[in-house]
Amino acid sequence: MFSTEFLITSLVVVLIPGTGVIYTISNGLFLGWRASIAAAFGCTAGIIPHLSASILGLSFIIHMSALAFQVIKLAGAAYLLYLAWAMWRETGSLKFDSPSTKIGLWQIVRRGFLINILNPKLSIFFLAFLPLFVNPNASSPTLNMVLLSLMFMAMTLVVFIFYGISANGVRRYVVNSPRIIICLQRTFAATFAALGIKLAMTDQ
Repeated sequence: MFSTEFLITSLVVVLIPGTGVIYTISNGLFLGWRASIAAAFGCTAGIIPHLSASILGLSFIIHMSALAFQVIKLAGAAYLLYLAWAMWRETGSLKFDSPSTKIGLWQIVRRGFLINILNPKLSIFFLAFLPLFVNPNASSPTLNMVLLSLMFMAMTLVVFIFYGISANGVRRYVVNSPRIIICLQRTFAATFAALGIKLAMTDQ
């Protein structure tokens, strides 16, 4: 049902560190494994609208409409810059010895969802990516794309959870070093800011 080429290509795409990966890792590192799993679910859920748009052909409209693309792109860039500002503002305030945090799991899920849903490049990517692996002999190409989308989402979720739990595994090495914590927070904040600026400057 799923070709080896599709599985390998999808795995490579998912493994490449992007905004969702960075967000998941930062949650696993600073807030624990539960937060990293919540982030993984949020980021994965954020690609559902893009996959749906690709299947329905709506991403073609986004691709053709410069205004729609610009609006979504700028909203996504602004949100990434907001996350960068929020993380920089909280520099040095994280506490590893508390089992609970001020940020709820649903808020983490929501942030991850918004990070991906506000990236218009994903719709265009899936519009170009999925049709490459649709079986030309399939009785229902639409169903074939749905199955490919579900597999891609499953791989995304598994890989993101792996990234997050791996990040959580090194928490103990930084728990007693406030300097490392501050440095990491500022690094992630700067990374989100850079990604936001990069998205804002992206051409259609």
